[in-house]
Amino acid sequence: MAKEKFPMTPAIRALKKSGIDFSLCPYKYEEKGGTAVAAKELNVDEHLVIKTLVMERENGDAFLILMHGDREVSTKSLARALGTKTVRSCDPQKAGRHTGYVVGGISPFGIRTPLNVCVEESIMSLPKIYINAGKRGLLVRIRPQELDGMLTPTRVNVAR
Repeated sequence: MAKEKFPMTPAIRALKKSGIDFSLCPYKYEEKGGTAVAAKELNVDEHLVIKTLVMERENGDAFLILMHGDREVSTKSLARALGTKTVRSCDPQKAGRHTGYVVGGISPFGIRTPLNVCVEESIMSLPKIYINAGKRGLLVRIRPQELDGMLTPTRVNVAR
């Protein structure tokens, strides 16, 4: 049986370089399908599939937030937690410029511009998570504790 080949994305390179134990999890990407499609394709709970969102403060400073696939970000709570007036989602072109990835394939690993990272605190207590590997249709399975070493995220409670 031939071994399936996967693209060497900046995210995968960064994970390999860090020595983090991870598994690649390919799935059939569906435009606008989001984490629900990934969870169904991989036969896992959508709560374990983590989305990487590019947000910005009112002054335009961009940052990432990692959120459960089955939850939304309360922007009011997030702004309060960060001590800023407002936060909003970056438009797809800006998100791409900041990260080097296209929407639907944004990974917090190996991004083009170093950005601060926030993580929904409850993610850190999960046994494993599935997070984008820098390409649409490709996630990595890792222990959430690995995020601390690579990303040093700020923990927040902003899920709704």
